[in-house]
Amino acid sequence: MGQRSRVAVLISGRGSNMASLLEAAARPDYPAEIALVVSNRPDAGGLKRAAQAGVPTAVVDHKGKGSRQVFEEELDARLREAGIEIVCLAGFMRLLTPWFVNRWNDRLINIHPALLPSFKGLDTHARALAEGCRIHGATVHFVRAEMDAGPIIVQGAIPVLDGDDEAALAARVLAVEHRIYPQALALVASGRVRVDGMRVFLDGEVSEATAEALISPQA
Repeated sequence: MGQRSRVAVLISGRGSNMASLLEAAARPDYPAEIALVVSNRPDAGGLKRAAQAGVPTAVVDHKGKGSRQVFEEELDARLREAGIEIVCLAGFMRLLTPWFVNRWNDRLINIHPALLPSFKGLDTHARALAEGCRIHGATVHFVRAEMDAGPIIVQGAIPVLDGDDEAALAARVLAVEHRIYPQALALVASGRVRVDGMRVFLDGEVSEATAEALISPQA
């Protein structure tokens, strides 16, 4: 295969979605390599996990920077120094300014534990249960300046079971996240994704079975 896309993963905590991306990228046929893991918190557990996998890590602490843009300028410089082409947010608990989002337009992706555009923000599982949803899931999308908004790359859906509480539902959605994030990154890294407004199109032939697997993997 050709040269793999260089990817940075931004984390703030344990980095469970980062781990799923690292696992996928360890396969020789995967079109992306995780070239850098960056945290805004020096104590993030995911930094050790990445280092154990042999991936370079960096800390860009948001504290003491004076403004969000000063922090983001330092973050942007680290990414560019490392030759990063795609940035994945994986539990990165900072709201990014339009300046940064626009710098990485259509190269910045995020995973959200709900079927966007429903349930933007926090406490998605509790809100889905409170609303009586029968279907819930996760979304990988390109990042735009508005929180939890942007063209959708892949969604994974699961049924909400009668016995589900927040913890049970969260655990099953997390399994979906770990499956669809590597799928979405592979599509972007291989150049198969085309963005038109708020819609994402896959270039090349996609069978009905493949499309179903991409859009709605069951847990």
